[in-house]
Amino acid sequence: MSGAGLLEKPQVIAHVQQSLNYTVFECKWVPCSARLLCLGSVPRGTGVIQLYELQSGRLSLLREIEKAKPIKCGTFGATSLQQRYLATGDFGGNLNVWNLEAPEIPVYSVKGHKEIINSIDGVGGLGIGEGAPEIVTGSRDGTVKVWDPRQKDTPVANMEPVQGESKRDCWTVAFGNAYNQEERVVCAGYDNGDIKLFDLKNMSLRWETNIKNGVCSVEFDRKDISMNKLVATSLEGKFHVFDMRTQHPTKGFASISEKAHKSTMWQVRHLPQNRDIFMTSGGAGSLHLWKYEYPAQRSKKDSEGVEMGVAGSVCLLQNVTLSTQPISSLDWSPDKRGLCVCSAFDQTVRVLIVTKLNKV
Repeated sequence: MSGAGLLEKPQVIAHVQQSLNYTVFECKWVPCSARLLCLGSVPRGTGVIQLYELQSGRLSLLREIEKAKPIKCGTFGATSLQQRYLATGDFGGNLNVWNLEAPEIPVYSVKGHKEIINSIDGVGGLGIGEGAPEIVTGSRDGTVKVWDPRQKDTPVANMEPVQGESKRDCWTVAFGNAYNQEERVVCAGYDNGDIKLFDLKNMSLRWETNIKNGVCSVEFDRKDISMNKLVATSLEGKFHVFDMRTQHPTKGFASISEKAHKSTMWQVRHLPQNRDIFMTSGGAGSLHLWKYEYPAQRSKKDSEGVEMGVAGSVCLLQNVTLSTQPISSLDWSPDKRGLCVCSAFDQTVRVLIVTKLNKV
C-alpha cells in the first residue's frame, strides 16, 4: 500500500500511559468528563477505585478509594447524567452502587451472588435505553441476575441453571433491545461456549447457541435500538458477529466468525458514535479495529418460505500491539469520538486516540 493509503487508514496513537501499583480489571470513562476510573485489586487483597483526570497530556490522580474486596467490574449504565453513580461487582459477589463524591458508604448494596461477579452492565440511565434503570450481573456461581437499584435485596430477574443442569461460570453479560418501555433482553456468555439470550419482557430464554470456546465478552452494537448486531469474543482468538434482526425458528440468527488474535480475545467494544465499528482486545497485548459491512439483503426466505437472516462481512481497519500482557479492559469515550482507554495486566492504563473514524 502507498504511504498516502496508509495515512488514510485510522491510526491508533498511544496518547498517555500510566503505571499502576495494583492489578487493574476494568477502566471506564466518567460520562460527560475528561475523567476515567480504574478498578482493581491491590496486593494485600483489597479492592481499589482510582479516579484520574486527563489534563494537558497526562493523567493526574484525583482520588483513591480502598474497599474490602477486589473490584472486578463496573458500569455507569443505570445512573443519570446528573448523579453519575458507579455500580461495581466484586470478588465477594457483592453489587454496590457508589456516589464517587462521597464513596465511604454505597448508596445501594446487595450480596448478589455466592461467588465473584465477573461482569456487569447497566441500561436505562445516561439517557440510553427506554424503561427503568437496571443492572445485570453475571457470576461464577452460574447465575445471571437483573437488579433495579430502587428495589432492595431481591433481583427483578434471576436466570439460573434448571434443576439437575450443571452450573457454568458466567463470564460476560450485556443488555440490549431496550428501544421502548417494555422490551429488554440480556445476553450472557459462559465458560463452555454457551451464549444465552434472555427476554426480560416475557421472562423466557429466547435463543441459545454454543461457539465451542469460552465466551469472554458479548456486546450489542447498541443497547437502545431494536436488536441489530451482537458480537461475541472467545478464548481461542475468534469472534462471532450475529445479525439479530431476523430470528429463524430453527437456525436462529445468521452469523460470521473471524479469527484475528492468536490468543484469547478478552473484550469487544463498539464505537458509541458509529455502531458498525468495533475494537477487540487480545491476550498478546494487541488491539484490532474492525468495521462491519452489511450484505445487500439482510434477510432471505428459506426453502419453506420462512425468513432467515443473512450475515455480512468484517474488514480489519487497523491493529496495534501495545503490551506484552493481555489487554483485559477497553472503553470508548461516550463524548469524544476516537478517545479510548484500555488497561492491561502489565499494570498500565493507556489513553489512546484513534484517528480518521469519521472517514471510514
